[in-house]
Amino acid sequence: MTSPTVPDAAPESALPELPFPIGSIEELVRALLKSLRAHQLYLPNNPIYKGALDTVRAAFAPVWAQTEDFTFSFTETEIRWFGRPVLEEPSKSSDSLPWLFFKDGVREITIQQGFEQDELVKLLDILQRVRKAAPDEDDLLTLLWEADFLNLKYRYVDLGLEPAPNLEDGADEAPAVSPEDVRSAIAEPEAQESRAGVVNLSDFDATLYFLDEKEIEYLQGEIAREYREDLRQNVAAILFDIYERQVDTAIRAEICDLLEALMLYLLAGGHFRTVAYVLREAQVAVQRGESVTPEQRERLSQLPSRLSMPEPLGQLLQSLDSAPELPPAEEMTELFEQLRPGALGTVFSWLSRLDNPRLRPLLEQAAGRLASANTGELVKLVLSTDSVVALEAVRRSGALKTQAAVAPISKLMETTAELRAPCVQALSEIGSPGALQALERWVADGDRDTRVAAVRALASRSYRPVLARVEAAVKGKPLREADLTEKVAFFEAYGSLAGDAGVSYLDSVLNGKGFLGRREEPEIRACAAMALGRISTPAAQESLRKASGEKDVVVRNAVNKALRGGA
Repeated sequence: MTSPTVPDAAPESALPELPFPIGSIEELVRALLKSLRAHQLYLPNNPIYKGALDTVRAAFAPVWAQTEDFTFSFTETEIRWFGRPVLEEPSKSSDSLPWLFFKDGVREITIQQGFEQDELVKLLDILQRVRKAAPDEDDLLTLLWEADFLNLKYRYVDLGLEPAPNLEDGADEAPAVSPEDVRSAIAEPEAQESRAGVVNLSDFDATLYFLDEKEIEYLQGEIAREYREDLRQNVAAILFDIYERQVDTAIRAEICDLLEALMLYLLAGGHFRTVAYVLREAQVAVQRGESVTPEQRERLSQLPSRLSMPEPLGQLLQSLDSAPELPPAEEMTELFEQLRPGALGTVFSWLSRLDNPRLRPLLEQAAGRLASANTGELVKLVLSTDSVVALEAVRRSGALKTQAAVAPISKLMETTAELRAPCVQALSEIGSPGALQALERWVADGDRDTRVAAVRALASRSYRPVLARVEAAVKGKPLREADLTEKVAFFEAYGSLAGDAGVSYLDSVLNGKGFLGRREEPEIRACAAMALGRISTPAAQESLRKASGEKDVVVRNAVNKALRGGA
C-alpha cells in the first residue's frame, strides 16, 4: 500500500486517512537513524554495528504485518508518511537525513517487503558516501541509480530544470544610468563646474589651516586602528561596570537582557573570545557587585549553564563542524573552558560524529577537562540511555581510574551486552580491589568474548583470588571444546597466577600419558607449554625441555616459543 503524494504543509483535514497507526513507522525511522550512525562509527564485525542492524530489521516486522510497501516523502527538514512528519531535523547539514535526500532532488522513496534483508546495508553505504562526498563526486541520485535496487523505488525532480521564481508583477526596476551620469559622478574635483552652495575641497588645498602630510598619515593610522579594534569586549565591560555599580533592580534586569542578547549576537558572529570573556566576567560581576540579591546572582550565573545545555551547545558544535573555516584555536579553547558539567554528555555525543579534524582535538581537550573535574557527572553518564555517551563515559572513567565508576560500570555490563568489552577494559584500567572483584564473576560468563577479556585483564593485574575459577576452567571439560583463543587465554592466566604450584599439572598435560598411552589433544598441550613459559621457573623450563623433541609441529612450536621467552 503506497502513500499518496500529499502537498507540503497540507491542513490536517486534507490529509488522507492512515491505513494503520503511525507508531510503527516512527519506530522504524528511529531505528534507521541509529543504524546509520552505527554504520558511520563502527566496522561491520563490531557487536554494536550488528546490534543496530538487527534492531532496524526487527523494526520492519510490525510494518510488514500491515502492508507490503510504504512510501516516504522528503522536504528540506522532514520525512513524511501520508503527509504526517515522522522525522523532523531543522538543520540543513550532512547529518540531516531529510536534507540528504532533498538536496539531490529525491522527493519520494517506496520500500517494498524484503528490502531489509539484502538491500538495507547497500542503502546505508550510499548514505554514508553522500555524507562524506566532495562536491565533484557522485550525488545521491546517481548512486541510487547505480545500485539498481529491487525493493526500493524513488521519485526525483531534475534540479537543473526547476523553474526560477518569477518576479512579482509591477516590481520596481533599477533606474537606468547613462554613461554621462557615471562619468560626471567620478569626475575630478577640478573638472567639475562650480555650483552655488557646493564646497570644493580644492579651494582649501593651500590654505593656512589645511592638514600637512604627516597629520594626514596620523589621522589615517588612527582611523585604521579604530576600525581594527574589537569594541565588543569594551561594550561588555561597560555593561558589567554598570551592573556592579547600579543597585536598582530594573537596571540590573535590563543589563541581563542586554548581555543575553549580546551573547546570541556574538555566538552567531563567531566571536568566541568575547563570548568567553562575557562568561568569565559574569561570574566576577556577581561577586564584586554591590548588594546583589540571590535572584540577580542566579540569573547572571546561569549564562555559562545556558550555553552548556544540550540544544544550544549542540547547535554551536554543529555549526562549527560544518564551517569551512574555524576561529583561531585559542578562541575556541577559551570558549570551551567556560562549559559547565552539564555539557559533558553533549560533548561525548558529538565526539563520535565530528567530521572537522581541526575541531576534534579541541573538543577532546574540553571533554578531558570536564570529565576530570566533574567525576560525579562522568559517573552518572556511564548509565546514559545513549550508548555512544555511555561508551565514552566508560572509556574516560577507565583512563582517569575513577573508582566511583566501578558500580555503574558493573551494572552496565549486566544490562548492555555490546558494551561489555570496553567495560572490562575500563575496570582493568581502574585496577582497584573493587574493580577487579567486579571482573571476577565474568570469568565464567556465558559470552565467550567477555570471558576472554575478563580473564586476560585479571591475569595482567596478577589478581590471585580468581585463580580457583581459572584452575577449574583449565581442568574442566568445557574448555577442551572452546576455540584456541579462549584456551590460550585461560592457560596463560593459570600459568601467570599459579606460578610454580601449577608446574606439576601443566607438565602432566604437556608430557603425561593417559590410559593406553594416550596424550591430550595437541592444542591443549600447546596451551600448557605456553602456560609453562609464563611461569618460567627452573621446574617449568625443565618440563618444556622434556617436550622439545615432540613430533607434533603445533606442540613443538609452542614449546620452542616458550623456551625462547623464558630464556
